[in-house]
Amino acid sequence: MSSLPNDFTEEMKRLLGEEYEAFLASYRETPRAGLRLNTRRETAEDFPEKLPFSLSRVPWISNGYYYGEGDSPAKHPYYYAGLYYLQEPSAMTPASLLPVEPGDRVLDLCAAPGGKATELGAKLQGQGCLFANDISNSRAKALLKNLELFGIGNCMVTSETPERLAEVYPGYFDKILIDAPCSGEGMFRKDPGMVKSYAEKGPSYYADLQRTILTQVVKMLRPGGMLLYSTCTFSPLENEASIQFLLDLDPTLRVVPVASYEGFAPGRPDWIESGDPSLAGCVRIWPHRMEGEGHFAALLQKEDSMMTMSCRMEEANCAGKELPFVGGRCKGGNKKQASSGKGAERSGGTLPQEAADFLSAIGHPLAENLAEGTVMVKENRVYVLPAGIQAAPGIRYLRTGLYLGDIGKKGQFEPSQALAMTLSAAICPCSIDLPVSDDRVIRYLKGETLDVDDLVTPKAKGWQLVCVDGFALGWGKLSGGTLKNKYCTGWRWM
Repeated sequence: MSSLPNDFTEEMKRLLGEEYEAFLASYRETPRAGLRLNTRRETAEDFPEKLPFSLSRVPWISNGYYYGEGDSPAKHPYYYAGLYYLQEPSAMTPASLLPVEPGDRVLDLCAAPGGKATELGAKLQGQGCLFANDISNSRAKALLKNLELFGIGNCMVTSETPERLAEVYPGYFDKILIDAPCSGEGMFRKDPGMVKSYAEKGPSYYADLQRTILTQVVKMLRPGGMLLYSTCTFSPLENEASIQFLLDLDPTLRVVPVASYEGFAPGRPDWIESGDPSLAGCVRIWPHRMEGEGHFAALLQKEDSMMTMSCRMEEANCAGKELPFVGGRCKGGNKKQASSGKGAERSGGTLPQEAADFLSAIGHPLAENLAEGTVMVKENRVYVLPAGIQAAPGIRYLRTGLYLGDIGKKGQFEPSQALAMTLSAAICPCSIDLPVSDDRVIRYLKGETLDVDDLVTPKAKGWQLVCVDGFALGWGKLSGGTLKNKYCTGWRWM
C-alpha cells in the first residue's frame, strides 16, 4: 500500500468512510483479466466451448468473460482471427451502456487502442458508420489494426483534435462515446506506472482537459442523440463534476439513468458542490464491490426538437441520391465528391473492373451491394465508404471505409488484409480452412509458405482465403498445391 499516493488514499478515506478498508484491501488482490467476444463473428452461447481457457462470465457484460491466470488468449489463433478483444472487465462497461443501433452514426472520440470502438462497431452490424478518432497518430494506427482485425469495414478512422472535428461535424452524430483522459486512479492496481503519472498531474489537470473536450463534443451531438462519458478514475472532480459542467454548458442535456446491476454504485451528487440530483443516475464501479478495476460512466441525451424533425425530413427527401458531406447536413444536386486528401485519383460510384471481378469471384456481399456505398480510389488503393458517408476535406484520415486492396501497375487486383477479415470460409468459395490443431495455422501466421496439396485439387490456383475453423486469417496465393503466404507482415505471430 505504500506505493499509493498519500493524497489519493486520504481522499478515498474521506469519501468512502466505513467502506474504505474494504476498498484498500482490494489492492492486495490479483487483478482479473478479461476478454470480450466479437459478436460479428460468434454468439456468446457458442463461444466458451471453442477455447481451451478457464472462462467465466462477466455478470454485467453479455459478451464478456474472465479468463484464468495461466491462460494466454493473445497466443491463440482465434485471437488472430478477431474472435475476441482482450479488455479489463470494468472497461467493457461504457460501450455496453451506449445504446448503439444498426444505421447509427457513432463517434468514439478517444478511441485508441480500440477496446470500446470494436464493440461499438460490432453493434452496428455493418450498417451506419463508426467514426473512431484518436489525437495521437501512432495510437490511431493501433486502433485501425484492431478495427480491421474485428472485420469492421463501415468505419472512418481519424487522428484529429476535438476542435477540428467539431468544425466539420456539427450536430452530426447519433451516438458519441468519450472515454476521457483521466488521472487513472482505477488503474493503480493493474498498472503501477499510473501512480507516477498521477503524482505529476493529478485530477485537477485532467478535469480541465475533460472540460475542454466536452465543450467541443457537445457541438457534434444531434438533437435526440446520446452521449456516454466515462473514466477509469474515482475522482468526483473528473466524474460528477465533469457531468455537472456539461449539464450547465448545455441545458438541453439530461442524465439518462443507467440500468442497475448487482454491485453497481450510483453517482454521488453529494460529493460535489451544488450537485444535480440526477447525477445519481450515473454509474460507479468499485473494485471492492465488483471484479473489476473501477470505472465511472454517465449516459446523457440531448433534447429533440422540431429542427431535428426538419433535418430528418430533408435527409429522407435526399434518399437514393449521391450526397456530399457538408457540415453535417445533406444537400442534393451537387455531384462533386470531397476527396480524402492529397493524391486522390478518382472517386465516384464505379468500382474498378479488376476489383469488381475479384469480389464476384470470391462471392463477397459487396459485389451485389456496392450501390449502398461510395467507391474511392486513391493512389491505386480502392476503398468503399459506408452508405451516405463521404470524406471531408482537411481531416486527417487513416482509413476511409473498407480498404479493398490495390490495383497493380499491370491492372491486377491484390486484396487487402482488411478485406479478408470481413469474410469467412462459409462466404468465400476460394478458401482453405484449417482446423486449429493443424500446425500449418501457426506456420501461416508466422509468414511461412505452406504445402496444401491435401486440401486442394491439382489444378486449383489463385487467391485463397486462409481460415482457421471457418474464421478468416488472411490471404494466400495457390499454385500447384503450394500456398504462397500473403499474410500481413505487421500482423504476424511473434
